[in-house]
Amino acid sequence: MANRRDSRIEPSFEGSPRAKPSDGFSVSEEDRVVPANRKSAAKRKSAKAKSRGRGRDRSQRGLFSIFGRLLYWCFVFCIWGGIAVAGVVVYYGAKMPAATTWSIPDRAPNIKIVSVDGQLIANRGMSGGEAVGLNEMSPYIPEAVVAIEDRRFYSHFGIDPIGLTRAMVTNVLGGHFSQGGSTLTQQLAKNLFLTPDRTLERKVQEVLLALWLEHKHSKDQILEMYLNRVYFGSGAYGVEAASRRYFGKSARDVTLSEAALLAGLLKAPSRLSPARDPKAAEERAQLVLAAMREEGKIGDKEYKMALSAPATRSPSYWTGSENYVADTVMEELPDLIGDVRGDIVIDTTVDLTLQKLAEQSIRRLIDESGRKLNVTQGALVSIDDSGAVRAMVGGYDYSTSQFDRASEARRQPGSAFKPFVYMAALEAGRTPDSVRNDAPIRIGKWTPENYGGKYYGKVTLATALAKSLNSVAAQLTMEVGPDAVVEAAHRMGIQSDLQSNTSIALGTSEVTPLELTAAYVPFANGGYKPDIHFIQRVTTASGKVLYENNGGSAPRVLKADIVGMMNSMMTGTVEVGTAKKAAFNWPSAGKTGTSQNSRDAWFVGYTANLTTGVWFGNDDGSPMKKVTGGALPAQAWHEFMVAAHEGLPVRPLPGTWKSTPPDTVVPDEIPSADNSQPAPPAPVGQSTPVAQAPARQARPAQTVDADGFDMPSDGGTTASVGHPVPPGDVGGPKKRRQTSILDILSGG
Repeated sequence: MANRRDSRIEPSFEGSPRAKPSDGFSVSEEDRVVPANRKSAAKRKSAKAKSRGRGRDRSQRGLFSIFGRLLYWCFVFCIWGGIAVAGVVVYYGAKMPAATTWSIPDRAPNIKIVSVDGQLIANRGMSGGEAVGLNEMSPYIPEAVVAIEDRRFYSHFGIDPIGLTRAMVTNVLGGHFSQGGSTLTQQLAKNLFLTPDRTLERKVQEVLLALWLEHKHSKDQILEMYLNRVYFGSGAYGVEAASRRYFGKSARDVTLSEAALLAGLLKAPSRLSPARDPKAAEERAQLVLAAMREEGKIGDKEYKMALSAPATRSPSYWTGSENYVADTVMEELPDLIGDVRGDIVIDTTVDLTLQKLAEQSIRRLIDESGRKLNVTQGALVSIDDSGAVRAMVGGYDYSTSQFDRASEARRQPGSAFKPFVYMAALEAGRTPDSVRNDAPIRIGKWTPENYGGKYYGKVTLATALAKSLNSVAAQLTMEVGPDAVVEAAHRMGIQSDLQSNTSIALGTSEVTPLELTAAYVPFANGGYKPDIHFIQRVTTASGKVLYENNGGSAPRVLKADIVGMMNSMMTGTVEVGTAKKAAFNWPSAGKTGTSQNSRDAWFVGYTANLTTGVWFGNDDGSPMKKVTGGALPAQAWHEFMVAAHEGLPVRPLPGTWKSTPPDTVVPDEIPSADNSQPAPPAPVGQSTPVAQAPARQARPAQTVDADGFDMPSDGGTTASVGHPVPPGDVGGPKKRRQTSILDILSGG
C-alpha cells in the first residue's frame, strides 16, 4: 500500500519547472485548474495585451491632448481676438459722433420741371429724379434688387454672417476680391454717411451704422431709402431717375425685364449701363432673372417672357428738345428763389405738345434735306404776347449736343434785322408810302448790293422792305443814323451788343434766335415789350409758393400807328413774298433773312397770338447750298404755327394804317440831290406832315421778297443790272464792285 502511495507521489519532475524534489509532494497536471504551459501562454498574452492597451491609451491620450491644446489655444485666440475687435470697434466708434445725434441726412433736392399742362419735362438736381414710395414703384424692382443683392435681407439684423463668410471663402479660394459681403443696409449706411474708401475704419463705421439703421427703421423703410438714393449709372441717382433715363418712363411703370436690368446695374453702374454696353447690361439682367426664379419671386413662364426682351442701347445722354428748356430754367432759377433746399416743382410756360411738334419739324426737314443742302442744325423759339415762351428747340438732337443754339448761339440775322431799320425810319417821320431811289450806292468803302444785282429805281418803303432791297435799307440807316437803329433794336428786345455802323442795316451784328424773336413780339401785341420768361411758378413739394410770375405791366415801346404801318408792310412777306410757304389761315406777318453765302437762314413771323422765329445753319459757320429764309425756316414755321393755332378763333394783327395813292410823293421826305448828309430824325413816335390824299384800304406791299427769288418790276420801271436807275442823294459813281467782308466789318 505504501508502495502504491509512493509511486503516486513521486512523479517525474520533468516538465515542471517550479517543482523541486525536496518539496516532498508533487501535483499532476490533471490536478491543475489551468495547465502550466497554457497558463504561461495566457500570461504572456495578457502582458502583450496590456502593453498594447497602454500604447493605445498613450496614443489616445496624446491625440486628445493635442486636440485639447488646439481647442484651448483657439479659445484663447478667440478671446484675445474678440478683445482686439472690441478695441478696434471702440476706437473707431469713439471717433464718430454720439449715436443720439445720428439722423438720416436729407436726400439731395429734386427739381421737377413740368409743362404748362402739368406734364413732366425733366427732373434735375443731384438725384435727377423724385422719391418714389416702395408701394408706388413697380413691385418687380424691390424683388429684383433683393434677389440679386441681398437675398437674406428680411432675415438678417443688418449684417449677414452667412453671406460674409461665403464671400470671404470665395475671395480666398479665388485669390482675388470678387464678392462683397455687404448687405443692403450696409450699402445704404455707406451711401448716407460715409466715403467709398476701402479702409478698416470705414468698414467698422459702416457696420455700426447698419446696426443703428436696423434698430431705428423697418426693413421696408431701409429698402425704400436705398432705392431712392443708390447710383444707377449715367448720372441717375435713385430708381425714378434711372427709369426715366433708360426707359423714358416712371419707376411706377417698369416691367419685369426692365426691373432686372436696373437691379443688375448696382454691381457696376458705369460699366454695365445700357447707354455704354447694352449687351453687358442684358447679360447681367439675365442673371438677375435667374436669381428671382431661384428665390421664387417669378415663375418659369415669367422668366422665359422676360428673357425674350432684346437688349437696347439707351442714349448716351438725356434726349428730347425739352431738355434745352430745362437747362434754361435751371440757369434762371437761382435768381428767383436762391439756393434750393428741398424738393420743388417748377411750372413752366412751355406747351410740351407744341415743343414736340417743333422738334419733329426741325428734325424732319434736316433728315430729308440736310445732306443735299448741307444743313446740320436748326432752332425754333415761340413766344406769346405776354412774353411766355411756349416752345424752344435748341438744336437737332440734345443727346449729341447740349449747346443751345436758340439762346446761346449768336448769328448774323441778315435781312431779318431790317424791320428795326424801317421802324426807326417810320419813327423819324417816314411812312410806308415814302419813296426812295433804289440804285447802286457807295458809303465810304462799302457798296451794298441787292440780291442778284437788280435795282428798281423809285420805290416805296413798303416795296423796298417786301423786296428786301439792300440799297434802300442802307440809305435809311444813313438818314436816321446807325445809333437810332441800334436804339430801336435794343428798345424792342435785342440784348446783344450791336455795332453802330451803316452795315447794321443788312444784319451784320450777331444776335440769338431767342432775342430776335422776342424783339418781334411788340409788333404782334400792339407795341408792348413784355418780360420774356420760361417759369410761371415755383412751389415746394407740399405746395408752398416760392415764386410766381404775375405778369405785371409791360412798357409800351412802339406807338400804335407805327405798329400798324410795320404790320402792313410785313404782311407782304407772307402773302406774296419769300415766306409764301409759311402762310396759313391766320393774318400773319414777318421777315425772312439770309446771311452771306447762306450761312444762316431765318424766318421770324407772327400772328396776334404767337411770335415764332426759326433758324437753320451749321455750327461751324459753313455755307449751306442756297438755303434762304423762305425755304426750310418758312416750312418749319408753317408746320408749327398751324398746330399751335388749331381750334383758336382768328384774330387780326394789331394796328391799322391808311395808305396814300401809289402815285403820291411826299416831296419833303426825299432829300435834295446836293445834300449828302442824313436827314435829321424826328422825335421818336412823331411823324412829319404828309400830303393830303384820299384814304384807301390798308394793304400789304404787292411785291416779292428778294431773298433768293427773282422779282417783278414795280411801277413800270424796268430793273436791269446793265441799266441801273441813277442814284438819288445818297451814293456815288455807278460803278459796281463786289462787297468785301472787310468792308462789312468796318462798316465803311
